[in-house]
Amino acid sequence: MASAYLSRSVSSSGSNTTATFSAWVKRAKTSGSDYPRLMSAYQDSGNYTRILFRNSDELEAYTYYQGNTNRLVLRTNRLFRDTNAWYHIVVRFDTTQSTADDRCRIYVNGVQETSFSSRTNPAQGANLKMNNSGNTYNLGRDGGGGSTFDGQMAHVHWCDGQSYAPTTFGETDSNGVWIPKTAPSVTYGTNGFFMKFDNDSNMGLDSSGNGNNLTTTGTIIQNKDTPTNNHPIINKLDFRTDDFVVTNAGLTGQTSNSVFSPGMVGIGVDSGKWYWEVKVGAKTGSSDWHLIGVTSSYTIGSDEALGYNAYDYAYYGHTGQKRNNDNTTQSYGATYGVGDIIGVALDIDNLKIYFHKNGTYQDSGDPTSGSTGTGAAFTIANPSVTGRNFYFPAVCYFDSSTNATYHFNFGSGYFGTTKITSAGSNGNGSLFEYDVPTGYYAINTENIKDQS
Repeated sequence: MASAYLSRSVSSSGSNTTATFSAWVKRAKTSGSDYPRLMSAYQDSGNYTRILFRNSDELEAYTYYQGNTNRLVLRTNRLFRDTNAWYHIVVRFDTTQSTADDRCRIYVNGVQETSFSSRTNPAQGANLKMNNSGNTYNLGRDGGGGSTFDGQMAHVHWCDGQSYAPTTFGETDSNGVWIPKTAPSVTYGTNGFFMKFDNDSNMGLDSSGNGNNLTTTGTIIQNKDTPTNNHPIINKLDFRTDDFVVTNAGLTGQTSNSVFSPGMVGIGVDSGKWYWEVKVGAKTGSSDWHLIGVTSSYTIGSDEALGYNAYDYAYYGHTGQKRNNDNTTQSYGATYGVGDIIGVALDIDNLKIYFHKNGTYQDSGDPTSGSTGTGAAFTIANPSVTGRNFYFPAVCYFDSSTNATYHFNFGSGYFGTTKITSAGSNGNGSLFEYDVPTGYYAINTENIKDQS
């Protein structure tokens, strides 16, 4: 959601003792100077309930009520730092319960959290100001401002007056994976809502039947990344990528001014044929020192650009050369720069990689040529010998005093917040600017499962 959020003003009071929040959440980055809110019910600076990740990555439910009294604090010991996973988060509020620990319960992926670094239970029957007339609901931000949630949400339910177990909203599939129930049987009450995010022209549409639509501020993108079909995003947990500034739910990365080690995404592949696109955004440098490609190396130094190591393979914007293994460069194709779209076709089955610039494969490359490898940029090493054992899409700006921005498209149909101009063919449900070579697929867990 990046700098965007959803909000709604409450005109009729509902229950202020009982409610359920359920949402599938995928973080794009961890830790920060302010707490990214998932949801808040905000009356004013002295009265609010909110659900958030703290800046040290704990999950917290918190109610503040007049006179500097914390009516509720429930902060996990557990940290939530996996930026390539979907978490199903359920918070049950019910201050009518006689057992104090049952007045607020947190569940993640169907399992109740029981270890807390801070816990203050509300008094029995306490008014948590959750569904009060005059409140403002916010998804992705606090009512008083502050940091927005940078990541993705799916299947968001707010049930006014009901306390539901996580099994109402999710279930375990035949593979033992916790997945959403897409149409749970619930009562939403006066102020409840259900955000499916299935209408890209109205992302605040309430699907509960209540008509409690939310207003969108900023640009919220309908993404094909879902809890049941996970797509790659930039991996902020990788020590090389940690210097990147990540936005747009993990699909836009700005390189650092101080290092030029590559930034990579968090899902790799070790077999099959894969396609993705990268659009070059703005840059502050004077030259097009862009490197786009793949890595299966363990980069150590901050000066090891993409192509420095034996298992890095990159296309260089400044010269149009290809780079691999200790900065060795060879003639390859055209130069490229800001505004250009580079397509990457990775054929691990035949150990080849191809690049196109704005739809034209360089060196007359033919990604469908199989073992012949017509015009392939490189014959790559088998991933089984690389140490990492997987190839990861990666980018780099080959300068340590300026920076550049890159937008990944793994099939969502966007570069940053800008839609592709027109979808190419062979997307198999994924949306790319240019045609996907026959036999190639977008990187996501459904396709990886089918290709394995």
